[in-house]
Amino acid sequence: MRGMCAAMLTLQAIILGLSVPVMISVEDVSKTPALVLGLGLAVLCVLVAGSLRRPQAYWVGHAIQAATIGLGFLVPIMFFVGLMFAALWFGAFFLGRRIEDDKARWAREAAEAEQRGDDATGTAPA
Repeated sequence: MRGMCAAMLTLQAIILGLSVPVMISVEDVSKTPALVLGLGLAVLCVLVAGSLRRPQAYWVGHAIQAATIGLGFLVPIMFFVGLMFAALWFGAFFLGRRIEDDKARWAREAAEAEQRGDDATGTAPA
């Protein structure tokens, strides 16, 4: 889960950094809010991607998705881009959680089978 979510945040940081020139030149947003919002969120994405070992970081990742969608009020296309990254983020989050649960279950089943003396095929040793 951590790897997939970190990849999504890294890609999102790139897009947020690239949104700054669009905000300034295309949408006529003044430089200060464009730099603070665009680059601030980009830096936050990178910091959170590096701290996903902590469960609280995922909550910050959720908030980043909301903030990216909120950039749509300054640059309307960011509504779409933000929703796209939110879908990717939540897909990585929930799919990653499911994969981790499956891995834990498989490890538990393998340990139980080893305790019973079963081999990988599920039959007792000869």
